[in-house]
Amino acid sequence: MLKDGEKGVIRQKGKDDATYAVAPHIPCGIVSPDQLRRLADVAEKYNVSMLKITSAARVAVIGIQEDQGDDIWQEFGMVPGHATGLCVRSIKVCPGTTCCRLGQQDSLEMGMELDKVYHGMVLPSKMKMGVSGCKIQCAENCIKDISLYGTKDGWTVMVGGNGSARPRLADVLIENLSSGDAVEMVAKVIEYYKANSKRERMGRMIERIGLDTIKAQLKID
Repeated sequence: MLKDGEKGVIRQKGKDDATYAVAPHIPCGIVSPDQLRRLADVAEKYNVSMLKITSAARVAVIGIQEDQGDDIWQEFGMVPGHATGLCVRSIKVCPGTTCCRLGQQDSLEMGMELDKVYHGMVLPSKMKMGVSGCKIQCAENCIKDISLYGTKDGWTVMVGGNGSARPRLADVLIENLSSGDAVEMVAKVIEYYKANSKRERMGRMIERIGLDTIKAQLKID
């Protein structure tokens, strides 16, 4: 029996006659008509039980058999998503200035840049990221381990949110950064987390060390 994550599959509910799901990686939720057709064709060919748009803007293909995983991935021609494991999951992103009249910063460009670097990166615990183009935070910044939202003056970086069984709202780390400085700050936070986490989520590390201490160590005024 496959374990979660093997060959990009996720075991579904049920002890007997187990079925699995796959969730192709769709960076920032931007999907082409060709990809949608391929998803639909594969779902019909293998008679899957459900297609589910996930909270991370993936399309989960649910109800496949254990021996179908390799064939399905080959037909998709898409990269498996990191839906499980101690790593950076898909980055949730709003339309930002590309489409939304309220957008203050280009969240899609920022999200794509972060996705290329961090999606699937192995860390001490799982990590979720979000990028929003304005203060409304449609990417749910408040419950992401690391997130950015845009204002007319630049990017605000938030850290330590999660929506787990022990929910925690994110803290504002620093405001009014340029896009380049925001990317560098995310890199600094990731490196700090790697060095200081005790296999806990970002928010628990902040509670243990203290936000002011972390800011001082990252040289944030």
